[in-house]
Amino acid sequence: MSSVLAVDVGGTGLKGAVVDARGHTVAVRDRPSRAGGRPVVDNLRDLLADLAALAAAAGPERPVAVGVGTPGTVDEASGTVVYASNLGWRDLGLRRLLEEATGLPVAVGHDGRAAGRAEQLVSGTRGNFVFVPIGTGISAALVVGGVAVAGVSGAAGEFGHVVVHPDGELCPCGQRGCVEAYAAGAAVLRRYLARGGRAASTAEVVGRLGTDALARQVWAEAVHALALGLQGLTVLLDPAEVVLGGGVSAAGPLLLEPLEVRLRSLLAWREPPPLRTARWGTEAGRVGAALLAFERVGIAPDLRFPLGPGVPLSPGVAAP
Repeated sequence: MSSVLAVDVGGTGLKGAVVDARGHTVAVRDRPSRAGGRPVVDNLRDLLADLAALAAAAGPERPVAVGVGTPGTVDEASGTVVYASNLGWRDLGLRRLLEEATGLPVAVGHDGRAAGRAEQLVSGTRGNFVFVPIGTGISAALVVGGVAVAGVSGAAGEFGHVVVHPDGELCPCGQRGCVEAYAAGAAVLRRYLARGGRAASTAEVVGRLGTDALARQVWAEAVHALALGLQGLTVLLDPAEVVLGGGVSAAGPLLLEPLEVRLRSLLAWREPPPLRTARWGTEAGRVGAALLAFERVGIAPDLRFPLGPGVPLSPGVAAP
């Protein structure tokens, strides 16, 4: 049974898996990201070596391809990451580097678009919808007519860098007032700590919403920034639904309910699109990377993993 190595590259971690064409997860392995730039590439190589070893231990068949979903502006035809601010990459020939390291065909794609296609696969959504993964950074898959729009330079979907507060907080991309500077998981934690709060993670900040006024204020500002950005996407694309993924979406109703209220208040003449969390939970990026790999070698996989928010990929288990 053919298998692939899949890696979802995030701003603070790498999420890898060995996936076979029946949709079974042979193995899962994650690594934290080291400092940006070249160390992230080295960490990615190490993770792929670990995954290849796990695949070899599971059976005699060698993986047939590698799929990598990465943030930033991605030229998918050449496998080049043109620019990824959170990773410190510019004009990085990632496909070439990883093909040299693994000896396998490699597909490199935009993480948000790949994750959106994974969500489309299991939800059956057709036509126009928006998938917004919210983690260390924020991006989007803008699906129009069933196809994720890449744009002329591969930069379509950088929703996190829509400016919603001109002259606002500095974003890692160099702009001020980006959605990502307020609503990304890293931004929520950073802004909470900067005002005197104490927490080790964004999840801890969210867990204090019922008792901590500062946490509520920072969260409300994050929701407001998201709503401002989604208002623009709504009137431009008229999506059938907006799907939220990534680690921050694990907040569930604590995110969806105030976001729906705020978005509704910004749309004077129409209803907001339905909002929901991803059926893949936080695993959409990993599944999307597997899809990239299978497509690289012309295999149509039966990717039917366990569904539901927050449900991890389970080794050897496929949904009925």
